Amino acid sequence: MFEKLLAMAEKYQKMSRQLADPEVVSDHVKYAQLMKEYKNLTPIIETFQAYQNARKDLEEARMLLEDASQDAELKEMAQLQLDDAKIQLEEQEQQLKILLLPKDPNDDKNVIIEIRGGAGGEEASLFANSLFRMYSMYAEAHRWKLEILNANPTELGGYKEISFSIDGDSAYSRLKYESGVHRVQRVPETESQGRIHTSTVTVAVLPEADEVELEINPADLKIDVFRSSGAGGQHINKTESAVRITHLPTGLVVECQDERSQHKNKDKAMKVLRARLFEIMEQEQNDKIASERKMQVGTGDRSERIRTYNYPQGRMTDHRINLTLYRLESILNGDLDEVFDALATADQAAKLAGQNA
Repeated sequence: MFEKLLAMAEKYQKMSRQLADPEVVSDHVKYAQLMKEYKNLTPIIETFQAYQNARKDLEEARMLLEDASQDAELKEMAQLQLDDAKIQLEEQEQQLKILLLPKDPNDDKNVIIEIRGGAGGEEASLFANSLFRMYSMYAEAHRWKLEILNANPTELGGYKEISFSIDGDSAYSRLKYESGVHRVQRVPETESQGRIHTSTVTVAVLPEADEVELEINPADLKIDVFRSSGAGGQHINKTESAVRITHLPTGLVVECQDERSQHKNKDKAMKVLRARLFEIMEQEQNDKIASERKMQVGTGDRSERIRTYNYPQGRMTDHRINLTLYRLESILNGDLDEVFDALATADQAAKLAGQNA
């Protein structure tokens, strides 16, 4: 590990010099690529420097302890310095191991999120809207761009299904753990006797794939246009702007009717189709690496019940890591960083344990 880090530190210094080179700065594409790699390396190099400083402090404390063998007071002070240096060294070493874990290649990508009402009828559709609002507020707080790709609203203000994209710095790395079944326990507004109902909503988080990563043969597509339906203004049912794309080899069907323009709806539908096909391709690769899947904290299984939102108790419980927080309102208002941090930490711990097994 030490030799690898020294090589990375040397590369980091070289990149730092390149970023100051006017010739590199004038090449916007090269500069952007270099800056991205430099930014990714920075936390590793900074931690490595802290690790080296801790090693130096440890050696100095050992020498001081040897010199203070005849002085009880000085010896006690040296021992305290030695103990502190050992703790610092262990902490920095552990942090380096985490930073050197193989990075998910999708972490820097934008995402497409699909939310669908499950068991519970209209109550599930209403909660689908609550989750959409939660992710929207999280995206807004991080100044990420959210765009609705397709929506199937209900008369009471819920969604049978809604898909949307979020463009932002490392969006997938934060949102990838949201895939799965979200369960809600609350008294519906339509319930006259105050009984608590349990409903479910399914969330799928897909890394956005570009055309370079996934080339789709136009001959494999069946494209239909039709008139939009549902709430949406005067243009509804007046023009054939809605688009349905069927990917013939897989049978995947994607619809988009959110825009007035048929061209825009087609572009959005292709974005969703590309993400779904990319997910299938990734899943096939992951299935070949069973041990890797065991080390993950549920980042893709749509059938896995991952979380419960209990309104009467004001409680949210994430079942994968046994995390329970009694601040449901703030979570539903997009305050999710504590949840995402805990999931990422648990995932890192599981991967470290897998490496040491």
